Amino acid sequence: MSPSSASAAARDIVSAEARERELALLAELERKVLWLASWTIHNANHIRGNEDGLKVGGHQASSASLATVMTALYFSILEPQDRVAVKPHASPIFHAIQYLLGNQSRDQLERFRGFGGAQSYPSRTKDQDDVDFSTGSVGLGAAITIMGSLARDYLKAKPWAKGLQPGRMVALVGDAELDEGNVYEALLEGWKHGLKDCWWVVDYNRQSLDAVASDRLFEKVEHLFLNMGWEVVTLKYGRLLTEAFRQPGGEALRQWIDSCPNSIYSALTYEGAAGWRRQLEADIGGERGVPELLARYDDAGLARLMTNLGGHDLGLLLDAFRAAGRDRPVCFIAYTVKGHGLPFAGHKDNHAGLMTPAQMEQFRSENRVRPGHEWDPFEGLEGSMAELERFLAGVPFRSTATRRHHPPALPVPEDFPCPKGQTMSTQEGFGKILNELAAGSSELAARIVTTSPDVTVSTNLGPWVNRRGRFSFAAQEDPFQLRRLTSPQKWGGGPEGQHIELGIAENNLFLMLGALGLTHSLMDQRLLPIGTLYDPFIQRGLDALNYACYQDARFLLVATPSGITLAPEGGAHQSIATPLIGIAQDGIAAFEPAYVDELAAIMKWGFAYMQRDKQAKSQAWEREAWVREETGGSVYLRLSTRPLAQPGRELDGDITEGIIQGGYWMRPPAPGCRLAVCYMGAVAEEAQRAAGLLAEDIPDIAVLAVTSADRLCAGWHAAEKKRQLHAVDENEATIPDSYVERLLAPLARDAALVTVLDGHPAALSWLGGVRGHRVQALGVEHFGQTGTIGDLYRYYRIDEKAIVEASLAALGRKSARARDYIAKL
Repeated sequence: MSPSSASAAARDIVSAEARERELALLAELERKVLWLASWTIHNANHIRGNEDGLKVGGHQASSASLATVMTALYFSILEPQDRVAVKPHASPIFHAIQYLLGNQSRDQLERFRGFGGAQSYPSRTKDQDDVDFSTGSVGLGAAITIMGSLARDYLKAKPWAKGLQPGRMVALVGDAELDEGNVYEALLEGWKHGLKDCWWVVDYNRQSLDAVASDRLFEKVEHLFLNMGWEVVTLKYGRLLTEAFRQPGGEALRQWIDSCPNSIYSALTYEGAAGWRRQLEADIGGERGVPELLARYDDAGLARLMTNLGGHDLGLLLDAFRAAGRDRPVCFIAYTVKGHGLPFAGHKDNHAGLMTPAQMEQFRSENRVRPGHEWDPFEGLEGSMAELERFLAGVPFRSTATRRHHPPALPVPEDFPCPKGQTMSTQEGFGKILNELAAGSSELAARIVTTSPDVTVSTNLGPWVNRRGRFSFAAQEDPFQLRRLTSPQKWGGGPEGQHIELGIAENNLFLMLGALGLTHSLMDQRLLPIGTLYDPFIQRGLDALNYACYQDARFLLVATPSGITLAPEGGAHQSIATPLIGIAQDGIAAFEPAYVDELAAIMKWGFAYMQRDKQAKSQAWEREAWVREETGGSVYLRLSTRPLAQPGRELDGDITEGIIQGGYWMRPPAPGCRLAVCYMGAVAEEAQRAAGLLAEDIPDIAVLAVTSADRLCAGWHAAEKKRQLHAVDENEATIPDSYVERLLAPLARDAALVTVLDGHPAALSWLGGVRGHRVQALGVEHFGQTGTIGDLYRYYRIDEKAIVEASLAALGRKSARARDYIAKL
């Protein structure tokens, strides 16, 4: 043997020894991870006090099926810049791994599923151990990794993001999550955009909450991914089974496993060795070589062999992960056993099952854990603590101090665009504002990225796209422009483009906004995402919108057109409940301006609000502040296609402040005023005309322009909470009134409010509770229909006649004089 050959052979020996030692250490860590996860759940259910008597839960079986996969990923494969969406029910495994890596505390584990403790499902805003993507609503965590990968691709194409590190987007997916429709919407969108560098690891344990999965489901799953351009790596058999298949009788064993129904396989897994041996002898015991093959294994060995699936073989997993390329997405279908390593492994009812105290004591004995040492990181493990500590210190995933970034905020131009015109809709004004930003060269404009589910033109994004272009990796010419065919849309594409066009799937829009709105934290590159859609179809993607907000993603959502004001389109395209969604949805500030100058002021403020970043956010309830004012959030604009005569004014500081806070007096009240008409959005003209008619008899009538019921309501509730908290302390300073309380203060105590909007009346009727005023609430409570604006406003009673009638009723005016008012209309 030549010296060079001898050297290579020596390296191979060292490499093989290092691999075997790595596998041994990983096997020990896997055992510890499963113990810690199981003990964390047990502690929460059987040891910690339970004052309300409710089952705490924690999904010991669903966690256990991913213990091997997550051990391989977090302790060997993942880099710090990789981002992972962990299957919701694997939360305890995730927390246990982070505990061993030093990112989680014992206190948090002991308070798992308790107030202030580790969360039931991974949460990037509530957990302390650096969750990348919150999960909980199944299917969404998987899908957002597709959008996250596309967001990273977008950034890679930008010259100002040269420092961006490559990284994989990884989803750990429960097989039952593949029943969710949003998964396939996202897969199709990923295919359209040439998805790369995305991994999905499917925990194929073939069990859901209520049932065992359909047989041969994996074949359908595999073909779906292949059709979407994914590489599919099926990890079905571990090394023990693979070796057994090579023996005489092994092929018969393989064929038996491949044809065994999932329900039978699960039952036998739970039954154990005696069941396996009895079934195999009955079914294939007459096949050549099978009796001898089965005789080689004692009962424990046979049970271990028959559950040696690919998702529980560390060496197989490491080889598969390391061999995967990065030029296209990869789906690993990892066969696993639900509850692997636990006494109820394979039982069809184990989804929410818990080990009994007796079973836990047996599990403790198997793991060599002494009482009182349950939380010790290295208790019961083989090998030296020093070696384990060295190994953990060298884990690639742990190689940076922080994985959360806080890039500086982008300046918002002082000369923010405010389009001028005598008559304009807020939707038109939105398009003109973006068009003016696109024509400039501000850093803010460079970081704006727009996206829309096939309604780009009809939501007035067209001018922006004409100037800034569609995003694609390869340059794409517009055939209409090349052939000089008339079209107002000049939509070529290329890496410099700043618009991502999506198909008609609102879930994908909100997931894309969620991913784009997290790039500042996940990738250290700030984007200002703007998404547009039709207002009624917020409800089609509401789960994904809530999910994006729960992540604390930052984006501007422009929903237009809205309400029954979209008259000829009919009820299917008319929104009623969205103002209430705007009020109720956490993480997003909702506005409904009537005029374009209001819209411009809100957008200018909104771009700064989206970038607020209070880094040291408390996990506890913030008692002393209106939380969102400090931490920022996303912004929702409910816009209209109805052109309104513009006020033609220059906004002063007070009006601008009022617009941002949620409202201002269009017609200020005199002291002691007894009637105020409060409107929001497209019904501005009806409200003001009605007030003009009433002013002949009620000269002190006031008109309140509400720009954000959400902001007014949130500020009021914040002030109320402060007063409640300080009510028992006589030494505390007086809590100042909220903005809406100050706004309504000039009205007489017995004054009446008439509220009106093109939406559900409850969105404004609460104003009466602020200072105890009587309210007549006008709005839309039933599905819309086709017609003219006049037809529909009259029918649904939000026209000026209805406002006058409500005003007179509020004041108790039942007279000939009242009839005269109505006659004028």
